[in-house]
Amino acid sequence: MIHLHQIDPIAFSLGPVRVHWYGLMYLLAFASAWWLGNRRIRAGRLPVDANAFGDLLFYGMLGVVLGGRLGSILFYDLDGYLADPLRMLKLWEGGMSFHGGLLGVLVGAWLWSRKHRLHFFDTMDFVAPLVPAGLGFGRLGNYIGAELWGKYTQAGWGVVFPTDPNLAGRSAEVLQAQFASGALDAFARHPSQLYQAFLEGLVMFVLLWWYSSKPRPRYAVSGLFALLYGVFRFAVEFVRVPDADIGYLAFGWLTMGQLLSLPLVALGLFLLWKSHRAPTLQPVPAGGAR
Repeated sequence: MIHLHQIDPIAFSLGPVRVHWYGLMYLLAFASAWWLGNRRIRAGRLPVDANAFGDLLFYGMLGVVLGGRLGSILFYDLDGYLADPLRMLKLWEGGMSFHGGLLGVLVGAWLWSRKHRLHFFDTMDFVAPLVPAGLGFGRLGNYIGAELWGKYTQAGWGVVFPTDPNLAGRSAEVLQAQFASGALDAFARHPSQLYQAFLEGLVMFVLLWWYSSKPRPRYAVSGLFALLYGVFRFAVEFVRVPDADIGYLAFGWLTMGQLLSLPLVALGLFLLWKSHRAPTLQPVPAGGAR
C-alpha cells in the first residue's frame, strides 16, 4: 500500500537540545563497527589488540565525518556551501557523501597502518565487513529525514514524502486528509533510501561477513566490497532523483552517484584479480597481537 511519510526527524529533546534521528543513526553505525570489529580482533583477524583497534575506529570516524562532509560539498553543492559556509557544521541536516567518506576512511586507515607497520590492504580487508551495517543505518537516517527520495512510481509500495517540492506549503493535517482521499497517490515515490539500506546494508553485510569468515587473499575482501557497492549504487540511481542543482550528467540518465561509482566497480574488479597472486593473512592466536 502507498504510505504517507510522517516520521519526525527529531528523536527527542533534552531541554533546548534536539537529538535528530540522523545523528542517532551515525551512533548506531559506529557502535556496530566497534562491536563487529572487536569480534574480528578476538578471532585474530588483524595482529593488533583492542586498544589499537579503538584507535583505528577513531581514525575511521574522523574520515567518515570529514571526508563525507567535504565530499558532499565538492561533489554535489559547492556553490550552496560557498553561499552559506555555516551549513558545513549542520551535520544533523544531512549532506554526507559516501564517496567522500570512503576517501576519508582510506586516508585514516593508511595513516593508522603506517603507524602500526601493517600492509594497508590487510587493514582495509579487516575494515570492509564492518562498513555495510553503518551504511544501512545511514540510509535509514535518510529515509527518516525524508531526503534523497526516488522518482514517482505507480508501485504499491510507493511513499509520499511531505518534503516533495510539489507538496510545499501543505500542513500535516491537509496532507493527511488528501492522502486519505487518494489525492496524493500520484505523488508516491520510490523509497530509494530503503532500497539502498537493503542492498548496501543488509545484503552487503551478509555477503562480506560470510566471505571474510575464512582467511582470504589480500585485496579480495576489499575488492568484493568495492564491486558490490559500485554495482548496487549504480543500479539504485536509476530510480533515485538526481540532485536538483546537478541533474543528469549525460545520456538523460547518468547521475553523479553513478559516475562516482564506476571507479569503484573498476577498482573492485582489479583488486579481485590482484588477489589471486597475493598472500593470505592468517589469524593470530589470542594474546599474540602486537
